[in-house]
Amino acid sequence: MKIYAYIHKAPIRVIRIGRRRAWMRLKRDMLLIKEALSQEKQETKDMLIIYKRYTQKQATHEEVAKANKQFADLLKSLGLGVFAILPFAPLTIPLIVKLGKWVGVEVLPSSFNNLSDRRPKKKQRLNARTRVKDE
Repeated sequence: MKIYAYIHKAPIRVIRIGRRRAWMRLKRDMLLIKEALSQEKQETKDMLIIYKRYTQKQATHEEVAKANKQFADLLKSLGLGVFAILPFAPLTIPLIVKLGKWVGVEVLPSSFNNLSDRRPKKKQRLNARTRVKDE
């Protein structure tokens, strides 16, 4: 009954707020992905520079290990790229990631692993809203 009364009071407003909320969530998620991709791009450039220095015998073992780790991340992203061109990619990629976590294999590159840490938590957003109302 509460839902009916809530929608009945201002149905157009409810729809607009829902659309705006979904649009803002999509924009925020796209910005996080953009940031992760730019980080991955920079790490790949650094990897290539380290490999170039390695061919000239100027790189240390630690740098080569870091470059090898980034190369593994690059192969992971290429592996997911194969699934991106398949039909039903919005279903298969999350399924592969979930199965990988279940089995204990990291499918996503390292720059995508901490995306949930970058996103503000629901409690933090609610606390920020209540602080604004209290002031």
